[in-house]
Amino acid sequence: MPALCRRAQPFFSGLRGSSLVSVLIMNTKKLTRYIGIAMVLGVAVGYLCNKTAQDAKEAAQIASYFSLITDIFLRMIKMIIAPLVFATLVSGLASMSDANAVGRIGLRAMIWFIAASAISLLLGLMLVNIFQPGAHMNLAIPDADITSGLKTGDFTLKTFIAHVFPKSIAEAMANNEILQILVFSLFFGAALSFIRGKGHNTIYNMIDELAKIMFRVTDYVMRFAPLGVFAAMAAAITTEGLGVLVSYGKLIGEFYLGLALLWAILFGVGYLFLGKSTRRLGGLIKEPTLLAFSTASSESAYPKTIEALERFGVSKRISGFVLPLGYSFNLDGSMMYQSFAVLFIAQAYNIEMSFAQQLTLLLVLMVTSKGMAGVARASLVVVAATLPMFHLPEAGLLLIMGIDQFFDMGRTATNVVGNSLATAVIAKLEDDRGEAPEAAAASEGEGEARPANQEA
Repeated sequence: MPALCRRAQPFFSGLRGSSLVSVLIMNTKKLTRYIGIAMVLGVAVGYLCNKTAQDAKEAAQIASYFSLITDIFLRMIKMIIAPLVFATLVSGLASMSDANAVGRIGLRAMIWFIAASAISLLLGLMLVNIFQPGAHMNLAIPDADITSGLKTGDFTLKTFIAHVFPKSIAEAMANNEILQILVFSLFFGAALSFIRGKGHNTIYNMIDELAKIMFRVTDYVMRFAPLGVFAAMAAAITTEGLGVLVSYGKLIGEFYLGLALLWAILFGVGYLFLGKSTRRLGGLIKEPTLLAFSTASSESAYPKTIEALERFGVSKRISGFVLPLGYSFNLDGSMMYQSFAVLFIAQAYNIEMSFAQQLTLLLVLMVTSKGMAGVARASLVVVAATLPMFHLPEAGLLLIMGIDQFFDMGRTATNVVGNSLATAVIAKLEDDRGEAPEAAAASEGEGEARPANQEA
């Protein structure tokens, strides 16, 4: 480790003392502030370590130490995802007296997801045509045997549809396959609702209590979030350095401008349904959004997102159903990135794509992107699988793979915002926003309980 990082040891030793203790006993209201501070410290420490490292190999070795902390935090997150999704979804479904409600909620959710996906893709196509971020590169088309190295052979719609249905719930939970857990929970919740109607409430009460326990476990795990965020930012900057942000600053800036416009559209549509309370929802999801941005992981934000929605007034039977569904079908930021990336690569190699081809691209991405759930580096895999369909060099993906972490942060945060708004709007349509959120009861003592949201 470079001398600078060794000199920084007293600083980290201090964190192990009173500063770290204060972080671990923080009130939930202060978590967002600590995450923001951790991001800034992570960038600063990563920059210093990058400048001090003698070469790229040493920088990667230093980054691996930071990544260990992030990996531990994400592992703790993953250990609570499966039981949390199962408990909240089954408990919510079992509490539905109207069996038609499941189909109605699912249909409304899918209508929203398809509309949001179309808007995201269209906005990405429009902006990349306006800004032309790759037009000045004038690259020669590479040899056909040069590839991105991403595995795309098994990435087909047929494989995805078959993969939706679990062959073992134990395997689905072990691998955190949210969509498979959702399918099993639909059957289990429907069966539990049936026997509950016969007067058998024992299992329902146990699962309801399990949901409350998982919210408490979530609270414990989230107290380590600032450490995970600090390490994630430090690792990224140590490896890539701040210089990569300057070199690709225009491309990154244009993409984030697109995300800002997408947020404005999403919140604008949300306002049509939620009115002035949309602002309150934005405040409540600030913490999970920042967590998703800093770790580039949707899983890390899931527990806090569902908790924020229930504090907003969304009943667990809505949030527990719509949110996991959205994690597979409503990835607004990822979809915008995919259309942006494909056209950027085409422009970089001076390959013209007609309006008809771009429209076809939109339709292809509408379908293929639905199979991204559970795939490592999913957005990159979707792009890599789409490029050959339009005779674009797959090696073009190498142009942006090095800075994908910075794209991933923005698109992941956008996915959280899109799913939060979708869940809140569907809850409004179901007139469930007046129910007291169970999460508040489960989280008693971690902060002031907020009343269920009422329309201003």
